[in-house]
Amino acid sequence: MKSSKSKSVAAKSARKSVSKPVIAKKSRGVAAKKPTRAAAVTRKLTKAAKTVKVVKKVKAAKPVKTVKPVKAAKPVKPAKVAARRLPSEGHYPLAGITVIDLSHIYNGPYATFLMALAGAKVIKVEPHGGEHLRHRAALGGGAALPFAMLNGNKEAVTMNLKSKRGKALLLDMVKRADILVENFAPGATDRLGIGPADLRKINPRLIYASSSGYGRSGPYRDFPAMDLTVQAMSGAMSVTGFPDGPPTKCGPALADFFAGIHLYGGIMTALYDREKTGVGRMVEVSMQEAVYASLASNLGMYLGLGKKSPQRTGNRHGGMAEAPYNVYQASDGWIAIICPSDRHWAGLIEAMQAPHLTTDARFANLKLRVQNIDAIDEIVGGWTIKHSRQYIVDKLQEFRVPHAPVRDMQEVINDPHMHARGTLQNIKHPEYGDITVQHSPMHYEGVARMPLRPSSRAGADGKQVFVDWLGISRKEFNALVKAGVL
Repeated sequence: MKSSKSKSVAAKSARKSVSKPVIAKKSRGVAAKKPTRAAAVTRKLTKAAKTVKVVKKVKAAKPVKTVKPVKAAKPVKPAKVAARRLPSEGHYPLAGITVIDLSHIYNGPYATFLMALAGAKVIKVEPHGGEHLRHRAALGGGAALPFAMLNGNKEAVTMNLKSKRGKALLLDMVKRADILVENFAPGATDRLGIGPADLRKINPRLIYASSSGYGRSGPYRDFPAMDLTVQAMSGAMSVTGFPDGPPTKCGPALADFFAGIHLYGGIMTALYDREKTGVGRMVEVSMQEAVYASLASNLGMYLGLGKKSPQRTGNRHGGMAEAPYNVYQASDGWIAIICPSDRHWAGLIEAMQAPHLTTDARFANLKLRVQNIDAIDEIVGGWTIKHSRQYIVDKLQEFRVPHAPVRDMQEVINDPHMHARGTLQNIKHPEYGDITVQHSPMHYEGVARMPLRPSSRAGADGKQVFVDWLGISRKEFNALVKAGVL
């Protein structure tokens, strides 16, 4: 039974435990939030609680007789926890996973490149002479760089999959693999007898991943597809460019790389599922479908116009929902500036040293700024043209206004930030000389970045794969090379 002294201490402690509502302090560049109604109610209730008179203490009930304690069981020894691996030990997330990569150009190879840099063993299978992207080397002038960017850290072999022995060797490889990736036209692998149904008969744990322009079903299934055609079909080109100009292709190969990223995500999802079920499954990604969600702003404008297709907006917001939102000319280049909130607009006013704009009724809120977007662009553009990019960057950084200089390839490839993070690395390539290549955008805690290996020549790793890994004899390997199978 507690003493009266301990009760008094407990009561005092309980009264102290009623805390006052926390009010966020203002910090530089961040506007303090207006107290919500709920917060105001909380303060009133807290204040009221302090004024309530203490009710007379209820007489404590008689203590229940103590039950004889049960003899405690012997403590269970804690399970041994594996020591955290040090980065030098090189434990990568996909270590032990084997990937057969039949893909070509951009979308499939980017997905498998990400797997290789996560620790997977990726075997790149190409026809004799190499895949299409290698052939750009004949054009000279760095046209083959994309191949080097997407196929480092892979083991390169060549195979004639139309030959009986070549197909048999692929089936043997699949028996030992976890993932197979291809981006042929729908039905191509089925005709060769190496489609998803064929391969999962011999390896039920296999994850078969396929990417194509429009998917393995539907009216567009057999349409030829490349990045340009998918940009056109997806609607991306219709909203790119200026109102008085033609539909314009996006500069980067967005459709290919959007599909590659989704392909990687789908494969990892299926791999996680296999860990629970023990069974693999097929994953397919359509380039067209991978692009659609990126049209969100433009689709919002379409809906807002009563389901009428919007005009191209140039460098302005695709949904015409923010202002300023544009690329403005500086004295020595261009700079992108966006003010998605009143706070950012206030910061821009300070950066421009234009206090009179704070009382200009045309710009009182976001809706009015959008309605007066031409006037906004004239004011902001009139300020930027007088200053260098660096001056503008420094001022906007000071007042926390979202911005960025428009940089060319020379500036991007030498970006000190990306080099500092190891995302861009300079390597000496055996075929292409000194080049800059990218690492994976994904950083994994507890492990150092995977060292980058240059892409191999077509078929250069044949002995390593077929003799050392698959187990055929050196004599047979040489005979298959001579016969044009490998």
